[in-house]
Amino acid sequence: MNLLYAAPAFLMAFVFSLVGVTRVGSWLIERRNPPIGEFADIGGTRIHYVHIPAPANADLPPIVFIHGASANLRDQMLPLRPVLEGRAEMLFFDRPGHGWSGRGPGNNEDPSAQARTLAALMDQLDIPKAIIVGHSFGGAITTAFGREHPDKTLGLVLLAPATHPWPGGATAWYYDLTTIPLIGRLFSETLAYPAGTLRMGDATTCVFSPNKVPDGYGNKAAIPLVLRPSAFRANATDVAGLYRYTLGAAPHYNEITAPTVVISGDRDKVVFAHIHSVGLARDISGAELVWVRNLGHKPDWIAADLVVGAIEKVAGKDIDLEAMARVVEARIAVDAHGVGKCADIKEPEAELAPT
Repeated sequence: MNLLYAAPAFLMAFVFSLVGVTRVGSWLIERRNPPIGEFADIGGTRIHYVHIPAPANADLPPIVFIHGASANLRDQMLPLRPVLEGRAEMLFFDRPGHGWSGRGPGNNEDPSAQARTLAALMDQLDIPKAIIVGHSFGGAITTAFGREHPDKTLGLVLLAPATHPWPGGATAWYYDLTTIPLIGRLFSETLAYPAGTLRMGDATTCVFSPNKVPDGYGNKAAIPLVLRPSAFRANATDVAGLYRYTLGAAPHYNEITAPTVVISGDRDKVVFAHIHSVGLARDISGAELVWVRNLGHKPDWIAADLVVGAIEKVAGKDIDLEAMARVVEARIAVDAHGVGKCADIKEPEAELAPT
């Protein structure tokens, strides 16, 4: 009889200990990675952003940056702000539910909704039009912005984007689990933080592979912020819902009229570049697709010079992006980080690619 009581008691104690570990870990993460920008109320959502006003001698129009899954505004600001400082007005923001931004009262649950939040933030900051630069999941928001807010869009730059349906629509099991009511909340409050902490190094290696992870990347870019329960649930909701969203959105990309550049690496281990990037070049009239050999999923960090060139091109400057891509390729030609550790994403059969 004592065993019948002891087992549940032990289980409850174990669960509460994991909750405590998660709460303490989240507190430490926030202490180490405090907000670095300002806050705005957008539709009842507290949005964290960094706004760099236009310099007097700006030679580029305003630029807005949209980060990908599991990240925050620092992920693009760290590599790209230094190379664009003094040339343009810039806006970096934590997507709703990420970094230090709140998720909001059910009004930021898909890329179109997050694009509306961004458009409202631009209105508050008096940015009438901008070039929109989106990485990975941010690519879905970038295309939504270009399609649904053309009056605010001067051009689009998409970096290793995730924008189209892919065969099967599968994502990592823990994203789907986290979106299940009650069970998902329990998972995010107990196991997500300790398990995520243990896996973060290997996961980051595979995001960058075959290129080297920059020294101190995780801490500098405040990536552990995603392990806090609320941020973990927001991120899971985004990723788990992306396939369903792209089924409806992708057929309308031909409505985008803004100048567009897509940059992808042929060694991307996170998304099917031959579906998403090729699909955008096919669907958006006049879009330019720039392939970079031996580049992984992080053009913003590994090929910042090429990203700046793409921004310049959609701004109307005469830029040879193919020549710039060859320079990047020469720089990373021998990179082989994560080989044997990170699984290659195989190109799906042609008949499975969306049309």
